[in-house]
Amino acid sequence: MCGLTGWVAYDRDLTLGGDTTEAMTRTLECRGPDDKGIWLSRHAALGHRRLSVIDLELGRQPMHALPDDDGQPVLVYTGEVYNFRELKDELEGLGHAFRTSSDTEVVLHAYLEWGEEFAERLNGMYALAIWDPRSEELLLVRDRMGVKPLFYYPTADGVLFGSEAKAILAHPEAEAVVDAEGLAEIFAIINTPGHAVFKGMHEVVPGTVVRFTRSGSTTRTYWALEARPHTEDLDATIAHTRELLEDIVERQLIADVRVGTLLSGGLDSSAVTALAAKALRDQGSDEKITAFSVDFKDHGETFRDNGIWMDPDTPYAVDVARHAGAEHVIVELENHHILDEEVRAAVLRAQDLPVSTGDMEHSLYHLCKALKERVTVALSGEAADEIFGGYNWFFDREAVDGDTFPWYDAWRRLGGLATMREIGLWDRLGLDEYVKRRYTEALERVPRLPGDSPEEERMRELTWLNIWHWEKFLLDRKDRISMAASLEVRVPFTDHRLVEYVYNVPWAMKTFDGKEKSLLRAASAHVLPDSVLERKKSPYPSTQDTAYVTALRGKVAELLEGDSPVLKLVSREGVQKLLDKPLEEYSALGGLWGTRAVMERLVEFHAWAESYRVRIEL
Repeated sequence: MCGLTGWVAYDRDLTLGGDTTEAMTRTLECRGPDDKGIWLSRHAALGHRRLSVIDLELGRQPMHALPDDDGQPVLVYTGEVYNFRELKDELEGLGHAFRTSSDTEVVLHAYLEWGEEFAERLNGMYALAIWDPRSEELLLVRDRMGVKPLFYYPTADGVLFGSEAKAILAHPEAEAVVDAEGLAEIFAIINTPGHAVFKGMHEVVPGTVVRFTRSGSTTRTYWALEARPHTEDLDATIAHTRELLEDIVERQLIADVRVGTLLSGGLDSSAVTALAAKALRDQGSDEKITAFSVDFKDHGETFRDNGIWMDPDTPYAVDVARHAGAEHVIVELENHHILDEEVRAAVLRAQDLPVSTGDMEHSLYHLCKALKERVTVALSGEAADEIFGGYNWFFDREAVDGDTFPWYDAWRRLGGLATMREIGLWDRLGLDEYVKRRYTEALERVPRLPGDSPEEERMRELTWLNIWHWEKFLLDRKDRISMAASLEVRVPFTDHRLVEYVYNVPWAMKTFDGKEKSLLRAASAHVLPDSVLERKKSPYPSTQDTAYVTALRGKVAELLEGDSPVLKLVSREGVQKLLDKPLEEYSALGGLWGTRAVMERLVEFHAWAESYRVRIEL
């Protein structure tokens, strides 16, 4: 999967910047444990860490267009381009010669042939930087759905950039400063594209090319969702969706290392696992796909329906593995696994921000570490809920008719909003005004189709908000935590062909049988057991053990023992309010999971502010 970083300075000689470039590159070691490379020139320095997936021997980076010519473009790249073989054939027909079998070299030659417009031709998940010595220009490019992260930090004479914020912050000119707007992004749960939280830092917006020259920077959008009429009937729509899914999963199995899947037993991951198993059989392979699930000790015996999690995952995951003929590995966790301080520190370091949603990130880290022991690449089910309409808020009248981001209704019902108001955090940061401003801005960018009914228009809005804002959080979480375990996770449902097609399928077709994700159920019915096809949506698993909540309360109490950075946002009395609540209000069993999540966020904020030496500007 890899990690990239770099530094452009038009007023300095960066051949002297090796130590700084090395320090920036070192922060990304988990993203690329297999190899490293640094390239220095007068005005550009590039660093790369490699996780070897395709062409293990010859795909080293930074990569030159020609092996011994420093006057040619140089590339650092992370991700995968799934149509690289077709592009390679086309480029060879145009006279290009290749010395490797890597997709990296194909991307570089695509730039040589088509210039900046090469991005439109790529199908995949990627973030990349190209330094062109011929024009002294830097290009930063990010994939359409933002699966792979990429950040930049303008300086007085150029720019710093990297796969993760930590690479940029390793440079002496970049400061870890967070102002009021950055704090609002942390706590408001909006996930504004392009916003990097740290003051002065930016995220490359998905589907854009950012060009830096001596005179400044420009941004070009090379892809955006468009609203188009849908002309196929239901049967044709199901068939088209199935064809897309089968093609996407087959492409994403391509690797020179072992590939597995993440399997929760929900519809999305089950479909990916079963389609992957089918693709291997269709190719005549005797290899079984290996599917990995997470569970908590005694979870099956002690589980209770709490209105959020309605049934345990494991029985469904077992059904899918048996039905698909997959090898199944269950990773069983206990409280000490997800409370382990080293694990919590690793997860925080991976994400660069205090974005905890509870124990989920920590259990996901353990799961990814277990996968890495067996495979290097895994397919996952993220994005299906966003494009096919899987979340409860798509079907909650109050959320649909509301005047804010739809997930706020769920956050309110779970007690998260009330808790943030009770402790004074919401008002301290002015989050009512911030959320309203961002929501208004978001609605102005929704691709609309003239002639849509009011109901269809609203469901189109909700779908777009989920794709463009909510999914950003989930994709970033999966990328960061998997890469912290040196595991590459591919996300078939983010293929732009599928997203473009399903976005324009009428809501009535997406829910034609009265269930969530009806279209996906129908398109994957040929490979799934009835148990999964009939199961209602269930989130990623979370522990229900009250002993975990007791331990978490202890961590919150510690915030009052010193001069915690949290106390800049919340008074001691506010923190004490959390501790004074009865234990059952914290637990998933009490239904106020959002209250528990606020506690997690405060604990994480404290650890983050101290670890990153954050200067808070209010």
